[in-house]
Amino acid sequence: MKNGKKIIQNAKLKTFKNEYAARDYVISMTCPEFTAVCPMSGFPDFGTIYFSYVADKKCIELKSLKLYINSYRDVGIFHENVVNKILEDFVEACAPRWLLVVGDYNVRGNVKTVVKAEYLKEGCTRPPDFLGSNPHNDSQDVIKGK
Repeated sequence: MKNGKKIIQNAKLKTFKNEYAARDYVISMTCPEFTAVCPMSGFPDFGTIYFSYVADKKCIELKSLKLYINSYRDVGIFHENVVNKILEDFVEACAPRWLLVVGDYNVRGNVKTVVKAEYLKEGCTRPPDFLGSNPHNDSQDVIKGK
């Protein structure tokens, strides 16, 4: 097994200390080259995974996110399960105040799929509307609680 593949297989989300934990601010990331495998057909699924979150004490380290996302490449998993698993792993790693994960999959078999999953820490609130500059425009309904 090549070293790069081993690194990806062992990928875990890593964190670093949020130096501005007293302030609510949104961190948005986009992973435009997501791929996994359809568990029914074995065909590859391609899409973009969007993240928006308000950190608490820890932030996600980006290189670890890249490797973590790449770890799905050969995994047979449904779109809905990918987004929810990513959300769970992200919450476990950094316990954000708020997190939105959107899986925007490429059309396959004449079907377009978008899956959204949200986490809101008890006692916290969603980001206010002034954060409407969120690059994930299609996720604004979730941010506004609709």
